[in-house]
Amino acid sequence: MRPMNRTIVTSMLITACCLSAHQADAQDTLVVITRPAIIITDSEQSSDSEVIRRMYEQNGRHFQDPRAPRFLFLDRTGKVALGIGGYVKGTMSADMGGISNNLDFVTADIPVPTQPATRNQFQMDASTSRLFLKLVGANTSVGDFTVYVETDFRGKDGHQYDLRLRQAYIQFGGWKFGRARSTFDDGASAPPTIDFEGPSGSISKKNTMIQYTQKFGQHWSFAASIESPSESYTVDKGYSEAIKQRIPDIPTYVQYAWNGGKSHIRLSNLFRALSYRNLTTAENKFAIGWASQLSGVITASPQWTFYYQAAYGWGYADYLNDLGGSGFDLIPDGDSGKLKAPASMGLVGGIQYNFNPKFFVSASYSQCRLYDQSAMAKDTYKYGQYVAANAFYVPFSNCMVGLEYLYGNRHNIDGTSGDAHRINAMIQYHF
Repeated sequence: MRPMNRTIVTSMLITACCLSAHQADAQDTLVVITRPAIIITDSEQSSDSEVIRRMYEQNGRHFQDPRAPRFLFLDRTGKVALGIGGYVKGTMSADMGGISNNLDFVTADIPVPTQPATRNQFQMDASTSRLFLKLVGANTSVGDFTVYVETDFRGKDGHQYDLRLRQAYIQFGGWKFGRARSTFDDGASAPPTIDFEGPSGSISKKNTMIQYTQKFGQHWSFAASIESPSESYTVDKGYSEAIKQRIPDIPTYVQYAWNGGKSHIRLSNLFRALSYRNLTTAENKFAIGWASQLSGVITASPQWTFYYQAAYGWGYADYLNDLGGSGFDLIPDGDSGKLKAPASMGLVGGIQYNFNPKFFVSASYSQCRLYDQSAMAKDTYKYGQYVAANAFYVPFSNCMVGLEYLYGNRHNIDGTSGDAHRINAMIQYHF
């Protein structure tokens, strides 16, 4: 009989290891295979390894971000750990008395005025399920490092159930290279929702970037980055047109954190130089955009948590949930071929109450508003409001179910408006 291939032997050992972990009576299982040297664990407490501790760090996590994986693989030296995880998330929704014409509850997509033919809608979705790979380790040249790749199934341009890259970055020594949550996006300050889109006025953006972060003591931190710009214009045909961007977006923040990183307050700023062509003068032009945001989360007690975001600026509409991709980074300024960066505002406030570790409820309010629209059509979006109330329960380890009520309205420049109501239900399992 021929000797078994090493790859097959390795696979058999890993399978046997996983079965042993599943069958063990102890709550926290640690299984060690010396050749090839692999450790599989489902608990941070199962090992004193620094890399496993870093794998389980959760500060700065958005409510919808995946948790640390249940099972990890360590190399022979114990200096590199690989986690493979994610979650399966299924949702069911029903719109009544007016709809948001989107898989997500986007208040900008509420028909105005409400039409009898579009007052009800039923949907089911599993495309926001996630998969990720996370590698953490230590190297004598660069120190601690992290490599992260995350996907979902929203596909390109929203095509449902096609694999889509969400994040992919390398991080070491305070530097981050790749695609990640923008430095201007404070994900941890967004309140919990089943709705994938989230509050209308929330800053939500992922960019390809080079970011540098520096910590000062236990409480203060600073970050700055250059990020690949993405823009959405409304042009005056025959007078102006969009062209390729030549200057990156430059966001920064200063943050003060306390309570072991569970609470923080952050001041963020964003600079943009948005390129366009004035066809009247046959010149390439810039319109300057900038914005500031005050955001944070306060864990006041084991029961109470508060979330807040307040952003205002010019030419940053693509960073706001309700305005992203809608053509409001630059809009016409008369018939001269000039484009301007309109002002916009985003507000979010939320509160969460934990009855116990397995059951909590939350409520939030948000508003997004666009200004400087004198040259726009009368049916152009003016502002939208978003209200959420939800409850989440953990029936057993790693499984979460939720129920949510959403209300939204959209108002146009001419004073017309439309409303929508949605009930969301969710089941989600982390692995």
